[in-house]
Amino acid sequence: MPHESQPDRRALVVEDDEDVRSLIEFTLSTQGFEVRAVDTGLAAIETVRTFDPDLVTLDVGLPGIDGIETCRRIREFADAYVIMITARDDEIDRLLGLETGADDYLSKPFSVRELKARVNALFRRPRRGFSASQQAAPVPDHEMLEHGGLRVDVDGRRAFNGAVELSLTRTEFDLLTELMRTPARVWTREALLRSVWGTDWASDTHLVEVHVGNLRRKLDEGHPGVRYIKTVRGVGYRMESVDA
Repeated sequence: MPHESQPDRRALVVEDDEDVRSLIEFTLSTQGFEVRAVDTGLAAIETVRTFDPDLVTLDVGLPGIDGIETCRRIREFADAYVIMITARDDEIDRLLGLETGADDYLSKPFSVRELKARVNALFRRPRRGFSASQQAAPVPDHEMLEHGGLRVDVDGRRAFNGAVELSLTRTEFDLLTELMRTPARVWTREALLRSVWGTDWASDTHLVEVHVGNLRRKLDEGHPGVRYIKTVRGVGYRMESVDA
């Protein structure tokens, strides 16, 4: 029975393994979600259009179009939180490096406790519209951050490098915001996990590294010789001096 305090949350489970699908369905229903489930990518895309879920758990190894392509298509019209689920650790770099628009991932086998923790962490983060071009223009009383040529409208969830608006995923935007709020601070990977992902899972520091790498490429594109995020060897990351 859905939790009374969260009656409007909807989740779509996309999984072709019946046992895993049933486990995720049950777990999310106990978290207060109205849950629907499908077992193919095409069915997932259609269900997202009609059901409008707040959360999608999406298996990578689906029959037909795989989870990565399914996520790409969903991201064209929906801003639901997406957790990708993979059975192979060696898929994680590929999964995150392709910038599918997923917000998080889980590796099979995973525990009910871990799934709940990841879902709760996602819903502590703000959602944004799926198209940055549809966002309202920044207004003066928004929290604005600047570092060199970078500008971030925190409340409007828009980021610019010079006059160019950056196309950032939700996670990349949150990472950039944390780093720019305290540009002199050296952030450890563990601290970024707690602040951006809301988790203390120490094994997930690789998640931070991959997302920082993706963010770096977007910040540095078209600006040769400028490196905005510095790696502090053995510690973590901080914003680089703008004239470095």
